[in-house]
Amino acid sequence: MSSRLRHPLVAVLAALSLTFPWIGISVVDTGLLEPLGVTSAQFGTGALSTLGVVAISGVAVLGASFLLAWAAETAEKDVPRAFALAVLAVLAVAPEYAVDALYAWEAGQNPGSNAASLAVANMTGANRILIGLGWSGIALYTIYRVASTGDNSVDRSGGFLKSKVNLSEDIPTEIFFLFLATLYAFTVPLGGGIGMVDVVVLVGLYVAYIYAALNGPEGHEEQVGVPAYLQDQSRLRRVATVLGLFGFAGAMILLAVEPFAHGLESLGTQAGVDPFLMIQWVAPLASESPELIVVAYLVNKARATAGFNALISSKLNQWTLLIGTISVVYSISLGSVSALPLSAEQNGEIWLTAAQSFFALAILVNFDISVREALALLVLFVSQVALSVTLVQEGVLDQLLVLHSYTAAYIVLGVLLLLLRREALVRLVRLTRLQVFEGVDTGSEPTAKTAAAEDD
Repeated sequence: MSSRLRHPLVAVLAALSLTFPWIGISVVDTGLLEPLGVTSAQFGTGALSTLGVVAISGVAVLGASFLLAWAAETAEKDVPRAFALAVLAVLAVAPEYAVDALYAWEAGQNPGSNAASLAVANMTGANRILIGLGWSGIALYTIYRVASTGDNSVDRSGGFLKSKVNLSEDIPTEIFFLFLATLYAFTVPLGGGIGMVDVVVLVGLYVAYIYAALNGPEGHEEQVGVPAYLQDQSRLRRVATVLGLFGFAGAMILLAVEPFAHGLESLGTQAGVDPFLMIQWVAPLASESPELIVVAYLVNKARATAGFNALISSKLNQWTLLIGTISVVYSISLGSVSALPLSAEQNGEIWLTAAQSFFALAILVNFDISVREALALLVLFVSQVALSVTLVQEGVLDQLLVLHSYTAAYIVLGVLLLLLRREALVRLVRLTRLQVFEGVDTGSEPTAKTAAAEDD
């Protein structure tokens, strides 16, 4: 019985079931069932409170996110590597992009509204959650679970606080390009908004990363769980399943994202909480949680480095494609090429997000993360959010003061770490060069070529 419950298809059915309530409500709302006496006021959104709408639509987005992630990972077996890197990466940020695109579109339709600020809220919140909760939480969970998993990537020789997760060195290219995107992000607010120059640079960085990755070592990550099961099916069945999951999940996200996002705004207003905070911290949790759960699953299978590498790649996707395309949607909606406007507080949010990324990369520059480093990421993230939703909301502290203070703290800590680890930074650049230009598998045992580069 227990083996049946662990079958991968049980997980697929569970994810599908999360979407069924919203599908039923949506069908009722169309009026198709009115001849049968089933009306929206009785069984549709008209019968639900705002909290009910948010809960049911949010759960649908959650289920669709799982399906989308599994489909993307399964498809890697059948598509060319270039397609897998370029297109599937876009799918990885689709749930976050759907919310951002919604508000960017509304900002173009209603200039002067708060929609532009909400687009920035979701983008910065998703990025900071990924590091503040994702990177730190997975590192701590990996070390906590090592007694059960026996994961050999964990080193506990230095005591508890110095215990660390050693990451594979096959991702220097991802870290290097994330560094470049992070450094550029500091300049985005200086242009008065997220404009076409930012689109060209950030999307261009991602295209350059794809080109660099294509010149590196070949091979896809071995899958586990649902993707591994689906990849073992016949090609016809596998392709049909992937296309079906893509279509269903995409339709579900488009169907549920607007009531979910607008419902969060209403809940925030009713509770006296700034809608910006609701969209920034609650909405991204629905779309980020599937990836974090999958990574936790990898940790339990003693594959922490594979899981952590996935989080780093996801951050690169979000920090380039997500922020880099907001202005495109805004301009299309507005009917002319224009930059998505930013206020002083939104500038501060972007600077803080870039600073957090800078500090996190300074931690990973030597391809490991310790307990104390993970705790530093977690405490800084949680304390800033706590101040924003308490003392700032109560008028005790100024939001800009909090944003700039934490930005300065992240930058100072990041600079100090990089000064201490300048040799590791040089080595990161060398490994990236070896991987990109010479196709060396930097994640394997050191080769003569790698050793020679280290001795230069």
